[in-house]
Amino acid sequence: MKPMRALIAAACLAMAALGAQAGRSCEQKPAEAQSVELGMNLAAATAKALDASGAQVLVLARAGQDLGKYGLRYSHLGFVYRETVDDRPVWRVMHKLNHCGTAEAALYRQGLGEFFLDNPHRYEAAFVALSPELQAKLLPLLRDNNRVGALNERRYNMVAYPWSTKYQQSNQWALETLAAAAANTRDRDTAQAWLVVKQYQPTALKLGAFSRLGARATAANIAFDDHPNEKRFADRIETVTVDSVFHWLQRSGLGGAPVTVR
Repeated sequence: MKPMRALIAAACLAMAALGAQAGRSCEQKPAEAQSVELGMNLAAATAKALDASGAQVLVLARAGQDLGKYGLRYSHLGFVYRETVDDRPVWRVMHKLNHCGTAEAALYRQGLGEFFLDNPHRYEAAFVALSPELQAKLLPLLRDNNRVGALNERRYNMVAYPWSTKYQQSNQWALETLAAAAANTRDRDTAQAWLVVKQYQPTALKLGAFSRLGARATAANIAFDDHPNEKRFADRIETVTVDSVFHWLQRSGLGGAPVTVR
């Protein structure tokens, strides 16, 4: 078997295991060689760009879903940080994943290859290098299994309200964990208060009553009861998005300009 074919075959097996563990899709279907190759190529290109950044900790995004109708380019956010294994640098991704459309989620530590083997809508990544001070606070936290899960809420809601602790979605966990590291806290309320002070602004989605009721009735991982009535009934659903986090990081000086990898 040629080296590339061997790599793709191994990646297909890894993807099958990932689906069983992370529950990203309820459909049990074999990975296509072309999609695996594209994912691995994106992982390699991302690793090269991360090496060139000179940073130790960054936020990394992928376009897992098509959110173009909401004016959003990326759907999922996590942390990527540098480790040393056998005297060589490697990149690890720490992020939160929803279990197969259920109302629960968990944290996962993966390699770049696994991160991009999730059948994305678009083979494109983007990352933001965090400020040196923030990197120094986050790096030991991300390496510590106990500390990294301190703010993780298992109850998952795809459109969780940013200023509530009833649920938590994936991008919200990353944002709150960043805030917790900066504010030296293990409390979600304190992390959210820090984000308010730092003027983080969530994305406001325009969702009508019909869309809201339909989504709540058909999906276990979507809820609206954590949103204030005055906003919910005005069809204004605020939630944490990748695009809003990227804009805020640059505006606040906590991170640099986003770098795109294709």
